[in-house]
Amino acid sequence: MAKKVDSSKQPLRKPASKPSKSLRATIAGPSTRLVIGGLTVLLAVLLFLAFFSYLISGEADQSVVGAAFKTPLKDSGQKVQNWLGLTGAIVGHFFVFQWFGIASFLIIPVLLVAGIKLTFSREIFPLKRLTYQAIFYMLWVSAVLGFVVLWSDSQSNLSTLSGGVGLLINQLLYNLIGWGSIAVIAAALFVFVIYFYRVDSLEHVAEKVEGMKVPRPTVSNPFKNLFKEIEELDEDEEEEKPIEKPAPVKEEPKPVLRKPIPVITEPDEPEEEADEEEQEYLQLQKVNRLAEDARRVLETPIPLPVEAVPVEEPVLEEVVAYTPPAPKVSREVPKEKSPEPDFIIEKAPAEEVLPPKKIEKLDTQPNESLIKELGLYDPTLDLARYQYPSVELLREYTADKAQVSEEELKTKKDTILRTLSDYGISIASIKATPGPTVTLYEIVPSAGVKISRIKSLEDDIALSLAALGIRIIAPMPGKGTIGIEVPNKNREMVSIRAVVASEKFQKSTAELPVVLGKTISNEIFVTDLAKMPHLLIAGATGQGKSVGMNVILASLLYKKHPAQLKFVLVDPKKVELSLFSKIERHFLAKLPGTEDAIITDTKKVIYTLNSLCVEMDSRYELLKNAGCRNLKEYNQKFIERRLNPEKGHRFLPYIVLVIDELADLMMTAGKEVETPIARLAQLARAIGIHLIVATQRPSVDIITGKIKANFPARLSFKVTQKVDSRTILDTNGADQLVGQGDMLFLQGSDMTRLQCAFVDTPEVDAVCDFIGEQQGYSDAYLLPEFEGDEAGNDEKDVDLAQLDPMFKDAARLIVIHQQGSTSLIQRKMKLGYNRAGRIMDQLEATGVVGPFEGSKAREVLIQSEERLDELFKELRL
Repeated sequence: MAKKVDSSKQPLRKPASKPSKSLRATIAGPSTRLVIGGLTVLLAVLLFLAFFSYLISGEADQSVVGAAFKTPLKDSGQKVQNWLGLTGAIVGHFFVFQWFGIASFLIIPVLLVAGIKLTFSREIFPLKRLTYQAIFYMLWVSAVLGFVVLWSDSQSNLSTLSGGVGLLINQLLYNLIGWGSIAVIAAALFVFVIYFYRVDSLEHVAEKVEGMKVPRPTVSNPFKNLFKEIEELDEDEEEEKPIEKPAPVKEEPKPVLRKPIPVITEPDEPEEEADEEEQEYLQLQKVNRLAEDARRVLETPIPLPVEAVPVEEPVLEEVVAYTPPAPKVSREVPKEKSPEPDFIIEKAPAEEVLPPKKIEKLDTQPNESLIKELGLYDPTLDLARYQYPSVELLREYTADKAQVSEEELKTKKDTILRTLSDYGISIASIKATPGPTVTLYEIVPSAGVKISRIKSLEDDIALSLAALGIRIIAPMPGKGTIGIEVPNKNREMVSIRAVVASEKFQKSTAELPVVLGKTISNEIFVTDLAKMPHLLIAGATGQGKSVGMNVILASLLYKKHPAQLKFVLVDPKKVELSLFSKIERHFLAKLPGTEDAIITDTKKVIYTLNSLCVEMDSRYELLKNAGCRNLKEYNQKFIERRLNPEKGHRFLPYIVLVIDELADLMMTAGKEVETPIARLAQLARAIGIHLIVATQRPSVDIITGKIKANFPARLSFKVTQKVDSRTILDTNGADQLVGQGDMLFLQGSDMTRLQCAFVDTPEVDAVCDFIGEQQGYSDAYLLPEFEGDEAGNDEKDVDLAQLDPMFKDAARLIVIHQQGSTSLIQRKMKLGYNRAGRIMDQLEATGVVGPFEGSKAREVLIQSEERLDELFKELRL
């Protein structure tokens, strides 16, 4: 009894639990729910006002939002046009512009339903289900609108529709599957609807349409096969012995009826439902054999009480009579089907042996007879005496080498450890790797430390080190560490001589080897332009962009022969690429009839880009006729003399298009420049045309979606804003570089920090002089003709009263050669491209030649000189 009294008194001795219960009751009480619910409804209304106001005044507030955290709030808030002030502008900027676009409005119904549920204790719609739908449809609507914005002509005006998330999803999908991204987005909606709304298969709907009354089966597949076999046996036996069958059925049910009785009394419903389905199935099979009266008796449902069992004895007897052979039939069926997969597997090896493989081997064999007679074709024999430039032409910067002292490494290491420990972050180990510009500190955090905590301390570490350009890589790809890049006090200059003379570059087997500089671990970085296949360069003024382009061009000059590589140089600045004019007869390509190979006029840039498109189409035609997939295979076939030059085949050099400032071209020409650049970037990889495009303004109106999607390789020097970094690299980081050649190189998903090699103007001049003084071709590599409106003559109508003085000679030349080509007039009559083009327009207007047909020569409509003389008489010439 004493124990019972003590146990009853124990709960009374815990007065401490009462305050906690009262506190919990207060927090979870109706008053608190009412307050939280009202605030939630108010938040939904304020978000609606902020979002709607941002759609009206968002563009005007972007500059204020970008500088809101750098200027006092009292000054920045006065310039905002949003209805909710600076807070509304910031919230609208993040939700609408940075994240989900107009799909952000789907957050508001969730908040309203939650607020009404808390305030009125009434749920007008399931909150959990509504939240899942809102999250999915925000992402899906943003992705759909992102697809529309990505392929629209004015991305900057429509970017608020999809937000940053929609554009990011479509850019990733387009890099993977191109136009098929819209199919993936539609498939996501299909899968969500099927699983979220629990849409079943349409099989049962079809069954109902056909009039089948069998309910949805819940038994396993062996029963279905069993019923079919029972039906067949039943039909055969009833045809032969229709009277003998009921006799044994009435004798056997007594021992078997004892088995289903406990099944009926047990509470498990699935087995009972399975018996009812079997009975209904058998009843349906007997519809055609039994009379109407018997059918009504058999279709009556079986009641659950045990007393009703005798009433349905005929049905139960039939079910029990056919259940014994069920396991035998179901077990034999899989045994008969089991050998079928083995038989199919035995056939597979015999079908894999295909005879066409022998034909492929024969196709890849070189022409041995011609090789014995002439040898392999060597494209460099055109300039057999050509000498590659020597490394001695480059300057060696021996006095500028700077090493990071151990004292500096130790001091910065201790500072990083102390800063992290101040915020309660312990480090297991730290390792320093000094580079030419920055030193990489790799840290391994202790167990339980979140990476996001270290990433958030980026500014604090920069403050403690008193350094610019702190960059945290968390985690480092392929390593179990976190990288912290800290600039060195004394920077080491990476000269172009050091990287060009390196063994890694000299022994490179790449098709178009490019040496960019050194990594943060002092390793020389060499890549292949043919595998990029196009390069997009961005950087603010004075950060090393032009020097980087000179390094790329110089490294290609050191490795390629003039017969293997040609440059098309576009220089709107007119001074950056002028040094390379000395190698015009060796490495440069230009339009026929132009004097200067380096293109500075915007109108000529349009002609050149379209001419490259014509060259691309003609090269693809050659590859198709040769049965090759890329330029390397085609040239290899031509070297092995398996392609006939009489059929138009020739050795095709690589062509590298270099555009120094894209922003100037986009502002002056716009669509006329964007379309051919996008077309070349999409298609020109396989036929050896590669693009290097640079700009100092990486905004979305300059680097449009069409251009950016086809430049997987990006090179960014220091930029001024994070927006520019995200535009060129799709991530932050370029705004934290230290300048003077410090850059980030992105290829695919791998990002590498490099110190660009330095090449001075006298060095480039010396290399170009060395090449230009050697024997070269008679002229630059001529691109195909592109006939368009010449500068200053936009009208296509030809005045027959003012024909060119050399019109008759040009017409007679065309008729004699039966070739309507502008280049023929240029070569034979020694005319410029513009004048020859005008004469060709006059020949078309007078009926001598046909209209322009792209890369093909014009059709000559006059077949004899006699008919031409008659035409001259008609024209009174």
